[in-house]
Amino acid sequence: MPKIIFLPHHELCPEGAVVEAQDGESVLDAALRSGIGIEHACEKVCACTTCHVHIREGGDSLNDIEENEDDMLDKAWGLDPDSRLGCQARVNGEDLVVEIPKYSINHAREG
Repeated sequence: MPKIIFLPHHELCPEGAVVEAQDGESVLDAALRSGIGIEHACEKVCACTTCHVHIREGGDSLNDIEENEDDMLDKAWGLDPDSRLGCQARVNGEDLVVEIPKYSINHAREG
């Protein structure tokens, strides 16, 4: 079973985390299932960028970026070549190393 290694994030997982994921499961769903509260304001329908993550290792194994995700990523804070939307990036048999950005486009986070 592939593992997702979440690098330490000051609020969501200060010590980092290692999560087992099913093939086909989104990075966001694996995080949420494991208690890592990555924002997802649009409820996982690729209509915002609050679940933006950086795939630092293993990104080549993920599903291809579709046009809608690519368009949304242009609006993400801190965009870089490793950027994906957690709701759209699906595990495909390899381990991943994921960094959750310090900030998101969402100025006010709901508790």
